[in-house]
Amino acid sequence: MKDLLRIADLSGDDLTLLLRLAAGFQDDPGSAPDALARRIVPMYFAKPSTRTRLSTAAAVTGLGGTPVAIGPDELQLRRGETLADTARVMGSYAAAIVIRTFADADVAELAATAPVPVINALTDGHHPLQAVADLLTIGGRFGDLRGHRVAYLGDGGNVARSLMEAAALTGMDIALATPPGYGPADEALAFATAEAERRGGTVLLTRDPAEAVKGADVVYTDVWLSMGDPEDERERRTRALAPYQVNEQLMGHAAEDAVFLHCLPAHRGREVTAEVIDGPRSLVFQQAANRLPATQAVLYALLTGRLEGRR
Repeated sequence: MKDLLRIADLSGDDLTLLLRLAAGFQDDPGSAPDALARRIVPMYFAKPSTRTRLSTAAAVTGLGGTPVAIGPDELQLRRGETLADTARVMGSYAAAIVIRTFADADVAELAATAPVPVINALTDGHHPLQAVADLLTIGGRFGDLRGHRVAYLGDGGNVARSLMEAAALTGMDIALATPPGYGPADEALAFATAEAERRGGTVLLTRDPAEAVKGADVVYTDVWLSMGDPEDERERRTRALAPYQVNEQLMGHAAEDAVFLHCLPAHRGREVTAEVIDGPRSLVFQQAANRLPATQAVLYALLTGRLEGRR
């Protein structure tokens, strides 16, 4: 397996391996200091980034390499050079390429052409590095993932899709509460349902937030508004998603020892109240810190050929 474009690229064994490696890097970030010795890793960011940019830079440095952050205005793409040509050139200099952009098709084209591993650091469709960090966080609190229930509330977009695929591959139960028109993509839902059934987990799709949260060990949400949404779209999304706010009343339906997760950035008073995200059940900053060992694990596994991919 050369690239990681989405969680569904992985087998169950691959994801287990990544979580084991990430736990090791969590304990000892410097345990593989020569994996990228004297190599660079370009990090192409077409979108603003805090956690992804910094955690990826730290991960590359921890593996002995040099991260090189690049924006859209710093390449020749704006002057008409093709993405395929760019990928070939980057691959002749770099050990791997990390890309955060909009279209999944662009990442797929880059991966198909580049001779080195390509890692999706977020697209409109998927956020695989976040999902690895999420499961690392959940496992750190509860131990074995199998049998635990995750409730996701809000828009079934990239974060929800990757979380759903990852939960299914580990035998977790996942419930998604989304308003009409905001559910996860059919392809991701079909994948997660089939994989969950194989591993003894379940997938529930509902419109009722309380039903999703009932008995959950983990309650998860994401921002309602995306960068660049026009004003009329922002108003429409806010009205549709308002009933899915995570607050103390909703958390009361979860298990007594349930925790709260959010991939950040968060908007207190919208998708989550301050009482929840800043309260004792919140693990959001441990979750953010876990982006570093998760990214180290993915880089190391791809560079050393440890992942088999789906067969």
